[in-house]
Formats: sequence, C-alpha cells, structure tokens
Amino acid sequence: MHSYTIDDIRTIHDLPLTTLIYQAQEAHHLHQDPTGVQACALRSIKTGSCPEDCKYCPQSAHYETLVEAEELLDIETILGDARAALDAGASRFCMGAAWSKVPEGTQFEAVLDTVSSVNDLGMEVCCTFGMLEEDQAVRLKEAGCSVYNHNLDTSREFYSEIITTRSYGDRLDTLANVRKAGMEVCCGGILGMGEGKKDRLSLLAELANLDPQPESVPINALVPVEG
Repeated sequence: MHSYTIDDIRTIHDLPLTTLIYQAQEAHHLHQDPTGVQACALRSIKTGSCPEDCKYCPQSAHYETLVEAEELLDIETILGDARAALDAGASRFCMGAAWSKVPEGTQFEAVLDTVSSVNDLGMEVCCTFGMLEEDQAVRLKEAGCSVYNHNLDTSREFYSEIITTRSYGDRLDTLANVRKAGMEVCCGGILGMGEGKKDRLSLLAELANLDPQPESVPINALVPVEG
C-alpha cells in the first residue's frame, strides 16, 4: 500500500478546482457505478449528556446548549423510523448514540437487539456509539451491523485544541477493533474548527494511510451553535 506524505496530499489539494473535480470524477467512474447513489437515513437513538468535551458538539454535557437530553429510545420507536426510511428509499440506516463508549449491560443488549431487528428489514446497518472494545465490535457485527462510524475529527497536531477527554490513539484503537470484527469503516473529519491548512492536509494523510482505507470518508463543515 502506498504511504501518503503531507507533500503528496498538498500536491492534490493545491490543484485548480476544475482539475481536481475532473480527476475526482475519473477516479469515481473507475471504482464506482456513476449512476448509483446510496440513500442513508440517520437516527439519534440516545441524545445529549455525553461526558466528552468535544468543542464542536452541542450534545456534550460540558456546554449549555439547546439540545435536550433523551434516554435510549425503545426498539419499536427505532424500528418505526427504520421502516419509514426504507419506504422513503433508504437502503442504509445509521444509528447514533451520544456515548463516550458503548456501555455494557442492558443498554448494549437493547442496542444489539435493535441492530438485529433493523438488519432483518433488509437494510444495511451503520452505527456510531463512541469507543468500542474488541469484543463489543464482534458482538455488533454478529448482530448485523456492517458499518461503524468513528471520525478522527482533525489532525493529531490540532486534536488537543478540540478534545481533551479522549486521545487520538483511542480513536485509532476503536477503528482497529472495528476492522478486526469484519465491519466496514466510516471515518472522516470536520472543517472550520480553527485548524490551519496543514492540519487539514495532515488529517487527509492520516485517513489515506489507514490500512485498509475507510470505505466511507465523511467531510463535515462546522455549524456553530449557541453555547
């Protein structure tokens, strides 16, 4: 596998926009069906009161925002939303929970049952629940989860300016556990948090050098909220 340097990424990043779009289109046509788009529905199944201090996130318990905390939703509510998403044309259903890490016990067992039930609808299941231990990743995979989202957010160098309650290594460990369990990886970052150009290049290099590379790379733009 090719190892990408910051200079490699900069060469691509600094191309004229129209050239970059053209080359990206060529790469897309080479590896993907250019006529196909997958529709994915995202549902928060446990909202707010997260113990992490991620500065971009209104669900963090460290900040006073307008987000109202909600306990883990019951399986029938989630299944109803999944069926509605399926009827609307979505083939993937992603469930997110504002946890630092997946809690063991009744909550995780309920999540496993929900994943299995959504999978039984014929939908591809994606989850984003925070940090995962290796055995938890295996159990999620066995329940029917095929994709796990866990973003790196920014560069190693800028990371401590955004988050202090979870290390960069913690994130990489979770990604490794997801891979070992046989799930696909969805991993990207966020722009607009005060990072510099070099931080963006460093994040892209980090993502490009994951082996194997992520199947999905979401690049988000920060939307600041009060609090």
